[in-house]
Amino acid sequence: MPRYVIDEKALVRNLEILKDVSDRAGVKILLAQKAFSTTAVYPLCAKYLAGTTASSLFEAVHAKRHFPGEVHVFNPAFAQEEIDEILSTVDHIVFNSPRQLEKYAKLAVSRGVSVGLRVNPEVSVATTSAYDPCRPSSRLGVTRKALDAYFAVRRGVGKRKTENGKRLGVDGLHFHCLCEQGLEELKKVLAGFEEKFGEFLPKLKWVNFGGGHHITRAGYDVEGLVALLNDFRARHPGLEVYLEPGEAIALNAGTLESRVLEIQPKDEDGISNAILDVSAACHMPDVIEMPYTPPVIVPHPVPRAPRPTNHEPRPTYTYRFGGPTCLAGDEIGTYSFDAPLSEGDQVVFGDMAIYTMVKNNTFNGINLPDIVLRRSDGSEELLRRFSYDDFASRL
Repeated sequence: MPRYVIDEKALVRNLEILKDVSDRAGVKILLAQKAFSTTAVYPLCAKYLAGTTASSLFEAVHAKRHFPGEVHVFNPAFAQEEIDEILSTVDHIVFNSPRQLEKYAKLAVSRGVSVGLRVNPEVSVATTSAYDPCRPSSRLGVTRKALDAYFAVRRGVGKRKTENGKRLGVDGLHFHCLCEQGLEELKKVLAGFEEKFGEFLPKLKWVNFGGGHHITRAGYDVEGLVALLNDFRARHPGLEVYLEPGEAIALNAGTLESRVLEIQPKDEDGISNAILDVSAACHMPDVIEMPYTPPVIVPHPVPRAPRPTNHEPRPTYTYRFGGPTCLAGDEIGTYSFDAPLSEGDQVVFGDMAIYTMVKNNTFNGINLPDIVLRRSDGSEELLRRFSYDDFASRL
C-alpha cells in the first residue's frame, strides 16, 4: 500500500524558521491551505503561525473548525449563494476586483470582516506562465490602470482626494506574484507594488505580500528578508504586514512511498519502463501540471555495482517511472541508479507533503495512498486509509 508520510521533525524545522522571521520582522505569517491542509498537524502549526488563508468556502470552514487564529479568504469571484457563510467564517476577505468589492464590501463590513483588494503590480517573475499571476491578461488582481478606469466611472465609490492620498474604501491591499522564489524576486515585486499603489498605503491598516516565498528552502536569504520587512514597516508605520506561504511550511516535510509492480524490457534507448503503484496523474498532479521531476530518496544511495576489473565506468540502470493508470503521459520521471531495480522494490519520492494530498484524485478508480504522520520520536500514526467508498461516494 503506498503512503504519504508527513515528517513532524521536518515540519517543526520549517515552522521554527518562519516563527523566527515573524518575531524579528514583526509580521504575521499564515498557512496557505491550498498547498497543505492536513488537519492532524494544524494544532502544531498554530503554535508558530498567526492563522490560515483559504481559497474557497470549504477551505475557510476547514480552517475555522481546526486551526486557531485568523482566517483569511481570497477568491477570483465569490458566489452569491456562499457569501453569507463565508462572511460568518472569516476575519479577512480579499476581493479580486473593484466590481466584487462594490458588490460585497458593505455586507462584509457590517459583519465585522476586514476588507481587502487584490492588486496586480504587473511584475512578472514566475518562471512558468501557468503560475504567473502577472502574465498578460491575467484574471488575478486589478492593475493600476484598470483600477483608475473603474473609479473614474464610479467616483463616489472610492476616488476621494485627501491630504494623505487616495482612499479605496478597503482596510488592506494584497498582491501575490511569486512561485517558489526568493528574496530578489520579492524585491522586484515590492518595488513595482509601491510604485503603482504606494499612495494608498497611508490610509490602509494592512498589506498582504501573498505566497510563493520559499523561505525554508536551503540557501534562502532569511536575513535579507527580515531586513526588507523591517525596512518596509519602518517606512509605513502602523501598517500590519502578512505573508501567506504554503510550500515553505511543509517543504521537504513529507514523502510518498511506493513499490515497483513491474519492470519492462529496455527500449531502443536502453531505458526500462518501471510501473509503480503510485501515479503522477492521481497522487502527485503537479508533476504533470508544473511540470517537474520529483526527487527520489530511496533507492539512494543504492548498493554500488562492483567496479569492473578493467576499470571501465560502472554500469548504470535507467528507468522511466510510470503509474498504473491508462494515461500514456502518467510518467513521473526518468532516473538512473548504480544497481538494478527488481519488482517489489521500494521507491520513495521526496517533497511530497505539498500539493499532493490537496490535489490528488481517483482517476481510473486508483485508490489513494494512506496518510501517515511520523512523530519526532520516530513513532508513526495512521491518519487516514482510503477505500472503495471514497471513490464511489464522489460519483
